Amino acid sequence: MADGRKRLGISRRLLLGAAVLGGAAAWGGTTLARLARDPSGAKDAGRIADFDGVSLPLEPLANPPAYDPSLPWLSKGGNINDASALSRTPVYGVVAVSEEDHVARALAFARQNGLKVSMAAVRHSMGGQAFDDNALVLDMRKFNKVTVEAEAKTMTVQPGATWHDIQNMLHPRFAVKAMQSTDIFSVGGSISVNAHGMDHQAGSVAGSVQSMRVMLADGSVVTCSRGENAELFRHVLGGYGLFGVVLEAKLDIVDNAVYQTSREIIRSEDFPAFFAEHLEQDRNIGLFYGHLSTAPGNFLEDMIVYRYDKVADQPPADMPALGEPDGVGMKRAIMNLAKLGDTFQSLKWYAEKNLEPKFESCTVPRTAAMGEGEACLVTRNNPMHDSVPYLFNDLAYETDILHEYFVPRGEYDAFIAGAREILRGQDLPVLNASVRIVHREDVALTYAPEPAFALVLYINQSADDAGNAKMRALTRAMIDLTLKHRGRFFLPYQLHFTRAQLLASYPELPAFLAKKREVDPGELFQSTFYRALKTAVGVA
Repeated sequence: MADGRKRLGISRRLLLGAAVLGGAAAWGGTTLARLARDPSGAKDAGRIADFDGVSLPLEPLANPPAYDPSLPWLSKGGNINDASALSRTPVYGVVAVSEEDHVARALAFARQNGLKVSMAAVRHSMGGQAFDDNALVLDMRKFNKVTVEAEAKTMTVQPGATWHDIQNMLHPRFAVKAMQSTDIFSVGGSISVNAHGMDHQAGSVAGSVQSMRVMLADGSVVTCSRGENAELFRHVLGGYGLFGVVLEAKLDIVDNAVYQTSREIIRSEDFPAFFAEHLEQDRNIGLFYGHLSTAPGNFLEDMIVYRYDKVADQPPADMPALGEPDGVGMKRAIMNLAKLGDTFQSLKWYAEKNLEPKFESCTVPRTAAMGEGEACLVTRNNPMHDSVPYLFNDLAYETDILHEYFVPRGEYDAFIAGAREILRGQDLPVLNASVRIVHREDVALTYAPEPAFALVLYINQSADDAGNAKMRALTRAMIDLTLKHRGRFFLPYQLHFTRAQLLASYPELPAFLAKKREVDPGELFQSTFYRALKTAVGVA
């Protein structure tokens, strides 16, 4: 009898254990499937409705004008949002621009009816930079023609073209000279924020722009460059769409060089010397990327330095077409698991440090690689052709926010030490931290009045009031640290900064806004972001 009870007890314990393990396995499988799942649609989590305590929403139009039936309306009324999912804004309507005449007629309609105009494409800015309450929004995504001038090594591009599509067109002979480190953005958007990326020698997009054709608020079209209408040129570059509609831009392109890839792990505090000694003066290093650890054990302490050394000016004749990212589900799951705590952050860093090299994709055909001792070779287009689909998920209750801070190069170590202390002392998950190189930028609203290192952060938050409050506090702490080290913060992101922080970082802002009113006296071109800028300098 006792033996029977004992056997029954063992059986019950085994049964209970099996049930727990089975339940855990089922939960784990369901959770992983959810974390790896493709987005089911665009996120829309509401609106951060103030800038430094000043309310952003406007009253609806009292007597909205009738819609012009000759314009190609994508929507009449409705809401629009951006990549943050936290900028839901009611608009008058959206016009799907596919030709220059659409722009001219839309601007004329807006002038005649007292409407404001904003320009948008893929909308990866995060603070209402591309739209505003009651605005007529020009959706530029179909205004995307690209013409390549091979002999001159230039291309003429309409603003809705994405870098992804441009790369597919240029490959295999040519490559983009300057763009962000991912290719999901539009040319018009990149010009409006003066974006920069992996080429530490080429600098920002502004450095690759030869000239632009711009339609002003009165409907006139002007050409601007460094030698013609130079002040307009300096204000359109990094001008957030406030001076006119870019109809086309002529950009430099470069040869699609072949690079040998390598990676090295260094300490973060060694980076300034490493850059000066090994990267800055070597003209054969075509691309560079510095990735900082976000694992709790060595947070912002270790850095993986990815470098791309040129071994040939042109790819071989049998160069295959550009491929799309692989392993998307696994990468997305790893990124989303990292939001769940220190253990998964450590796992992510382990994968980046130890597993990633084993899955490195060498895209130049093996026949060419053999001449380099079986080295991993890629063309310039390959590492720049990343649409980061693994960053987009189906988790409706949260969102991921970008930050970027620029500090003079001599301030790097002290700044990183301060950033480490701030970021460790709060509970929003830091999913990615990288270091970029920027040169002194000669544009009106510059983020780099002198050569600088940039810290780029990708941070997760819940898409609710509590998450917004935490992100606002963190943003302001990081900006205070940046200002302490004579730096500046990037403006395409959420409007969490204070008026005092904005003016301290951009003392030229009043002159920038005065030029805006000179070029566009009726303030036809408008955005939520623009209203925040005006609030900061006390302009009604």
